[in-house]
Amino acid sequence: MYKPVVIYYSYSNTTKSLAEDIAIITDGDIRELIPEKPYSFTYNGATKEVRNEIERGYCPKLLSGNEPVKNYEYIFIGTPNWFKSFAPPILSFLRSADLKGKTIIPFCTHGGGGFGQIEINISKECPNSKLLPGFAATSDFDDKQVQDWINSIGVTT
Repeated sequence: MYKPVVIYYSYSNTTKSLAEDIAIITDGDIRELIPEKPYSFTYNGATKEVRNEIERGYCPKLLSGNEPVKNYEYIFIGTPNWFKSFAPPILSFLRSADLKGKTIIPFCTHGGGGFGQIEINISKECPNSKLLPGFAATSDFDDKQVQDWINSIGVTT
């Protein structure tokens, strides 16, 4: 088994916490996607910015996290559920990375909306990749839930 990489974007550190758990459980490397222009610190301001970016299919420039993934077979991709989709920095990564032949494993954090269209949207952006069942968590997830999911998809070290 190859070492996986956990790539994520997090606005309020909830997705970051889940990404860190996944990296620990899988002994994977971890990368945070950091956009050049951070989102507003206010929830209302951020939602206006994000809604506009998602509707336009905007790909923000990334300062870090989007290094090549050629040495990884398994790529966990994490995001908050924003308007039933992934955060725009995820779109930037998906469109810039060579994911052909890679196994993509999505995960998201949400306030009640589950995956929304995230898995569908990732599969559209990655037609030449294998997509494994993902994990959608609210802020009160626990390590056992994460471990059980990782065991169920067969990505263990």
